[in-house]
Amino acid sequence: MHQDGPNNRFEVTLPLRGCAPQPRREVAHNRRRSVNALHIAQVNIGRMKAALEDPVMAGFVARLEEINALADRSPGFIWRLQTSEGDATYLRPYDDDRILFNMSVWESIEQLKRYVYYTAHVEVLRQRQAWFEKFSGAYTALWWIPKDHVPGIDEAKKRLAHLDAHGPTPFAFTFKAPFPADEQFAKSTDWSSFKPCPAT
Repeated sequence: MHQDGPNNRFEVTLPLRGCAPQPRREVAHNRRRSVNALHIAQVNIGRMKAALEDPVMAGFVARLEEINALADRSPGFIWRLQTSEGDATYLRPYDDDRILFNMSVWESIEQLKRYVYYTAHVEVLRQRQAWFEKFSGAYTALWWIPKDHVPGIDEAKKRLAHLDAHGPTPFAFTFKAPFPADEQFAKSTDWSSFKPCPAT
C-alpha cells in the first residue's frame, strides 16, 4: 500500500449520544495527501437487526476487518472515522443503540464509488438485509469538503437530516443524484457551525 503521510493517532472524547462527554477512546486519522482542492465525504448509517454481539450479526462482524482494510488501501482513500478497535462500531451518535455509523473521506466520488460497488465491499452490500433493517429515511449522504477539513459526527448527522428533508442538494446528495465539486459553495459554507467532535 502506497501512503504519502504517517498514521497519526490521538485521543478524543467520543460521544455515545451526540457530543456528550463519555469515556475516552483513541481515534486514528489515516490521512493521505491530495492535490484536489475538495474531497468527497460520505456517511452511512444502518439499524442492526440485533446487538452487535448477537449471532445474527456474526457474518457482518466477521467481515469488518477485511472490508476496512480494503478501504484503507483503496485508490483515493483519505480517512475514515475509527476508534482504537479499528472501526466505528462502538460509536452511538443516535439515541437508538442499534444504529451503526460509518464515515470516510475520499479524493473523488469516482474512487469512492469504485470501492463501494466494484470491490469485495459490494458483497457486504448485497447481504445488508441479512443484518440490517430496512431504513425509512436517508441512510447515506455525500458532500464536498475542503481537503484539510475533517468532518465530525454532528456535521454528518446534519447532512443526513438535510438530505432526508430536502432531497439531494449541494449540501448533501447521493450516488444517484450527485453534485459536482463546487469550491465557491464550499467557501460559502459556515464550517464553524458544525461541532468538531469526535474527529478534529
